[in-house]
Amino acid sequence: MFSLTVRDHMMIAHSFRGEVFGPAQALHGATYVVDAAFRRPELDGDGLVVDIGLAAAALKEVLAAYSYKNLDDLPEFAGCNTTTEFMAKVVFDRLAERVAAGALGPGAAGLTGLTVTLGESHVAWASYEGALPGEGALPGVGA
Repeated sequence: MFSLTVRDHMMIAHSFRGEVFGPAQALHGATYVVDAAFRRPELDGDGLVVDIGLAAAALKEVLAAYSYKNLDDLPEFAGCNTTTEFMAKVVFDRLAERVAAGALGPGAAGLTGLTVTLGESHVAWASYEGALPGEGALPGVGA
């Protein structure tokens, strides 16, 4: 399996509901280092997993929707605890939408998997990993 990873970051503010979060129930900030690892079993005709420039641009675009924002104020997250784990899935879903829409170029049609990792610090991070349809997949199957 081949993979290509691009990295960016986002700075957010948020708070959590629930005693389990202790002091993080108060408004606080986080700077996440975000890695998106795209996977495929074979390289495309150009010898690539995916166009690195398009992958980096897609990640930057996804993160721009959340960076420098208080996630508590965004309607899409109403009633949600925007934990690191939760946000890894959000970023995964937004990137998967861009792959499906062709924003990562025609070579991205062969992508079969994606892992998004949000690093909270040098000692803690969370990831979400899932399948992408891949070349020849039927729409809605295997996604």
